[in-house]
Amino acid sequence: MKIDKQERIINAAMKEFVKSGYDKASTNEIVKDAQISKGSLFNYFSNKKDLYLFLIEYAVKIIEQIYDEIDMNERDIFKRISQVGFIKLNIQKKYPLVFDFLKSLRDEEALEVKADTDQITGNILDNGLKRIYQNIDWSKLREDVDPEKAIHILNWTMVGFAELQIAKIETFENVGSELFNEWNSYTEILKRCFYKNGEE
Repeated sequence: MKIDKQERIINAAMKEFVKSGYDKASTNEIVKDAQISKGSLFNYFSNKKDLYLFLIEYAVKIIEQIYDEIDMNERDIFKRISQVGFIKLNIQKKYPLVFDFLKSLRDEEALEVKADTDQITGNILDNGLKRIYQNIDWSKLREDVDPEKAIHILNWTMVGFAELQIAKIETFENVGSELFNEWNSYTEILKRCFYKNGEE
C-alpha cells in the first residue's frame, strides 16, 4: 500500500472509531473520508475487526518511539521520568489523533474487541513502566526507603496523574506544556520524600 493511501485510511478509520466507537463505526464513512473504494479497503483488511487491530498495532509503534528516545545514561529516576514526559508530550503533539484513538480504547465496551484492547493496553502500560526503570541509580534514595516500594509509589502516582489528566482532555490536539509543569510539581514532593538531604 502506498504511504499516502495508508495514512488516509489510518486517519479516517481512527477518526471514525474515536467518534462512534467500535460497534457504531461505519466503514462507509471511513472509505468516504479516506477517498477510496470499499473494495479497496477490504482488499487490505478482511473485516472491521482486522482494521481495528491494525490501528492498535500502529498506535503501539508510535508509543514505542517514546521509549526508543529515552537516554538510558540518565540514571536519576526523577530526571528520567521528566525526560519521558517531555518526549511523550512532543510525540502527542505530532500524533494527536493516535493518542485520541488510544484514549478511546479505554472506554471501548464492544465484546468483539474488548478482550484484545484490554490485553494490549495493559501490556503497553506494563512494558512502558519496566523500561522507565532500567539502569536507574537507586543509591540516591534515603536508607529507610525501599526501592521496590518507591517504584510502587511512583507507578501509582504516574498512573493516577495520567488518569486524572486524560479524563480532562477532549483531544490531544490541545495538549500543552502545562501538563508537564503540573507533573513536575508532584515529582518535587516525591523527591523530597525519597532522596537523602541535599541530593538533586
